[in-house]
Amino acid sequence: EVQLVESGGGSAQAGGSLRLSCTASGLGFDDYSMGWFRHAPGKEREGVSCISGEGLATYYSNFVKGRFTIFRDRAQNTLYLQLNNLAPEDTAMYYCAASRTFSCLPGAQALWGQGTQVTVSS
Repeated sequence: EVQLVESGGGSAQAGGSLRLSCTASGLGFDDYSMGWFRHAPGKEREGVSCISGEGLATYYSNFVKGRFTIFRDRAQNTLYLQLNNLAPEDTAMYYCAASRTFSCLPGAQALWGQGTQVTVSS
């Protein structure tokens, strides 16, 4: 069974940090570009950051550039997102997703996890 399972969400104060993890099973991890997306109430789901299968190419949305870092551990089949200098507007459900092509568009993703909530208070 193909699965993407996120963990690491929670609550943080503004300026704080969290690390999200996404463990993949049932798929060739290296064959997929992976990414993090978020969905806040009243907003559309948006791409936060994505990384190619080899980990050589990355993409960051403008609103997280310089604050978040994406990386993947191919030995552990796990994708990470380090969130630093969090702001209240980062509050959302964060989803891990996988795509056969390197794209950070939600519509291009083939597989989705269940999500993990991040809540940032001021």
